Amino acid sequence: MKLIGSLTSPYVRKVRIVFSEKKIELPFALENVWAQETQIMENNPLGKIPCLVLDDGEPIFDSRVIVEYADTLSPVNRLIPDSGKERAAVKTWEALADGILDASILARLEKTWRPENEQSQAWYDRQMGKVHTALAALSKNIGNNEWCFSNKLSLADIAVGCALDYLVFRFPELEWQKQYENLNRFYLKMMSRPAFSETSPPQ
Repeated sequence: MKLIGSLTSPYVRKVRIVFSEKKIELPFALENVWAQETQIMENNPLGKIPCLVLDDGEPIFDSRVIVEYADTLSPVNRLIPDSGKERAAVKTWEALADGILDASILARLEKTWRPENEQSQAWYDRQMGKVHTALAALSKNIGNNEWCFSNKLSLADIAVGCALDYLVFRFPELEWQKQYENLNRFYLKMMSRPAFSETSPPQ
């Protein structure tokens, strides 16, 4: 199997980190979905990454589906509880982290892709408002805990780490680290893990 993606997509990074933490080797194929010659729709009709192509050619997408599948491939470092409230809790953390990414990417596209005379400041502010409320929720929910959920690494931690680092990467002016010291401690701990440092987006 192989993963199709880019080096700067936080969703792709989440998948790569999950496979790394699971100790599963995963060939990586670079794809620029914004390029005219992109071939991604041959595997994902939505034209989005990440896309995991299995050995039999069957594609799996999006990142939430891929990481669930990856966690079933090996008993090493289980990242998602099997069922019940615990599973829902971890997936809710992931949804919150992915929601930060969804909103921040929409905000960034508004400022970088849309012509200046067509940009909506109200739309941008709405998306960034979601980012700020989500950061406050993350800080409150993590508190002084070492991990987002339970007492070990889970998908929740990986998803949150990816979201926080994307904000550092694309929105350094937010300086959320100053407002949320507990999030910053958590962030620095996650960035020190090999799976994160090895997948850091190019500057």
